[in-house]
Amino acid sequence: MALRWYQAKSASRPILTAAVSSAVLFGTGDAMAQHLVEKRGLKNHDLGRTTRMVLYGGAVFGPAATKWFGFLQNRVKIPGRPNLEIVARVAADQCLFASTNLFVFLSSMALMEGTDPSKKLESTYWNALQKNWMVWPAVQFTNFKFVPLESRVLVVNVVSLGWNCYLSFLNSQPGGEAQYPPDV
Repeated sequence: MALRWYQAKSASRPILTAAVSSAVLFGTGDAMAQHLVEKRGLKNHDLGRTTRMVLYGGAVFGPAATKWFGFLQNRVKIPGRPNLEIVARVAADQCLFASTNLFVFLSSMALMEGTDPSKKLESTYWNALQKNWMVWPAVQFTNFKFVPLESRVLVVNVVSLGWNCYLSFLNSQPGGEAQYPPDV
């Protein structure tokens, strides 16, 4: 029932629906990082950090991913070769959107934290992008092949619970050097 409601809202208000669901799930990913990975406890929860993640998810990622997935669906076409079409979409997604989104994420987090974006990018970007390429190509191939367009951002957001947990943890490390876990 909730999935049908989400699909109906995605069809009628795709940007708003993606923004709200992304905000909620980005915040949840951060809370998971703080409580399950870092073991901070409620007393030491960094609400500002969670707010930054919610803001990024809702204001940037949800709307951008919705438009991006629509672009891929409408513009990346290889008639008669459906699997090659999906591979082309995954390649475009990983080479263009994922790398850009990661750059924007790390830069905007640094700006909202009052730190130097160039230092954040230098210390974390390449490591995080490599980890991205270990996870997301398979997720996106499955997403593009089996999931209807209006539900793709939701699938990404659900898988992103773990990914955002990792990004939030990585972003919170001094100098961007993740001490634990070494290979998420």
